[in-house]
Amino acid sequence: MDASETLRLSVRSLRAHKLRATLTVLGVVIGIAAVVTFATFGASLEADVVSEIEGSSANEIYLVPAAEEEGGFPDAGQPVFTEYDLEQLRAVAGVERVVPRGIVQVTALTAGEETVARNRVTVTEASAFEAATFADGRAFRDGRQEAVLNCPAAALFAGNLSAGDRLTVTLQSGERENVTVAGVVDGTGGQLPFSAFSDRPRVFLPADPFSRTVVESPTVGVNQRVCPQVTVVADPSQTTAVQDRVEGYVTSERSDAARLRPAGYEIRARTNADLVDRIERVVERLTRFVTGIAVIALVVGAVGIANIMLVSVTERTREIGIMKAVGARNRDVMGLFLVEAVLLGALGALVGVPLGVAGGWVATRYAEIGLVLAPGWFAVAVVVGVGVGAVAGLYPAWRAARVDPIEALRYE
Repeated sequence: MDASETLRLSVRSLRAHKLRATLTVLGVVIGIAAVVTFATFGASLEADVVSEIEGSSANEIYLVPAAEEEGGFPDAGQPVFTEYDLEQLRAVAGVERVVPRGIVQVTALTAGEETVARNRVTVTEASAFEAATFADGRAFRDGRQEAVLNCPAAALFAGNLSAGDRLTVTLQSGERENVTVAGVVDGTGGQLPFSAFSDRPRVFLPADPFSRTVVESPTVGVNQRVCPQVTVVADPSQTTAVQDRVEGYVTSERSDAARLRPAGYEIRARTNADLVDRIERVVERLTRFVTGIAVIALVVGAVGIANIMLVSVTERTREIGIMKAVGARNRDVMGLFLVEAVLLGALGALVGVPLGVAGGWVATRYAEIGLVLAPGWFAVAVVVGVGVGAVAGLYPAWRAARVDPIEALRYE
């Protein structure tokens, strides 16, 4: 029996049981669509995260405490950098400016008659806004009762806040601070790139006088303000050298940060390239894990193909006997059932891939990120679909080939 005849008979058999074949293919479609959806969403998420980080300045070096274990992420909530450390970092060769950042716990923001619940605001220095674009106004002045808001924060209040408006900040202690809005900013420098992924409302206050977290400096022996995150802006031509110098300082006993860091933490100096590599690895692992779960649906589809093919062998026992009686060989019978199984898997792949792309598009629209296709996974999905059909059909095809023609002709 030639290949074209085998294919014709296989198609005819499937068309004779359309509903059963459709339900069997549906299992494969769901499995492949799930794999493609998760793979597409993972590729889109990775591209979005990387573009956010790469869009930041390449000459910024981020200093934050991080867990010592491999893969430990920065903990921007551990205040370890004192004013003494900031002075020493500014003196490092190749450093253009040093931007500290911290948080102040609050309960609410009030403008006029409107009050909005918030749990924290950012404290930093005016240097954080040197590379910023302002929609209105200017940066605050250090030491003044002023604030800078980003556009989403300004939009929290009716009519949007603008430069010159008054804002009352209620601290967690219950104390109320009245500040003047100096400006509304589109984006700020001196922050970790991944802190800007969402367009959440952000309010910025000058560290002097609003940073209330103080510790005794181990070096100078007096109480100083302390912050959890520092961004060092380096001379673009010396970024790598400055990174080495800065990391050498913060990890040495000469720095307060090295002595104030909690047990199990270390101070790390990271650039955008370091963060991109770390984020790519994490997102890739997450995508593989979630896609692996989706593969379970493919296993279910394979079981469905195997089940339907076994039923088909039983139903067509007499047909198999007739085929053998007129000269069909074992390999012809086996090939016939194997082709049927492969067709079911291939059809599931051809329908599942575009359905999975559509699912990935819906997921990216919901997450508000750009769609990035993963063609490598599409090829894998098609190969897996065909492979699932072939593997699931092997035993039923082998069983059909072993049918005794005499017994098959007697079969009712």
